[in-house]
Amino acid sequence: MKISIITITYNSGKTVEDTLKSVAAQSYQNIEHLVIDGASTDNTLDIVRSFPNVKVISEPDKGIYDAMNKGVKAASGDIIGILNSDDYYTDTEVISKVITAFNDTHSQSVYGDLQYVDKENTDVVVRNWVSGDFNRKNLTMGWMPPHPTFFLKREVYENSGIFNLDFKIGADVEFILRTLGKDQITTHYIPEVLVKMRTGGESNRSLKNRFQLLKEYHKAYKLNKLEYKFYTIPYRIISKIPQFFNLKS
Repeated sequence: MKISIITITYNSGKTVEDTLKSVAAQSYQNIEHLVIDGASTDNTLDIVRSFPNVKVISEPDKGIYDAMNKGVKAASGDIIGILNSDDYYTDTEVISKVITAFNDTHSQSVYGDLQYVDKENTDVVVRNWVSGDFNRKNLTMGWMPPHPTFFLKREVYENSGIFNLDFKIGADVEFILRTLGKDQITTHYIPEVLVKMRTGGESNRSLKNRFQLLKEYHKAYKLNKLEYKFYTIPYRIISKIPQFFNLKS
């Protein structure tokens, strides 16, 4: 079974090497690694091109989700995962575990846990996101799997579509609600940390972005005709609090 990993870059020279190394080090061999670059002007492309097995598309885009869509369209794998340039896999067996889960459960998607780490010192864990088993009713409570750990069969993109560019910073949220909620694809949880992510993601960079994301949450639920309660977002926020205290390296 072939898996395509899509990495989005734009002036990512400070972090992308860790991402590339974590994919190259995987014990599972049938991996296609695609880097979709937004015409970087730093040393990103020099670093990327030093990895001979990486396929590169570098051109201006309309943002991160437009780049993800380009990657999905270019991918040839049976399974598709997205690992951005601030992220890296925790060990060399992550993809093997993902493929085993797909083979054993015949699910349409697989997800796991994620750790946020300090931007400068990645040995420091600042948030431990334990996803837990999937229950569709929990979507009403604002539950989401961490997107970088969310692997899907190609058929999901073919049937459900790609990322909706009407969403500027929450298209991954809308996509998850569309697939797991509206289209009710099957999924399987791997109770292990699969990905480490440096802090400072797009949706958390400013108070303005946080409010924008809240607006897009509401829009995503409405678009996909999913139940949205007055407590959906407050509960989501409250449920994150233990993640900052239950830390492990």
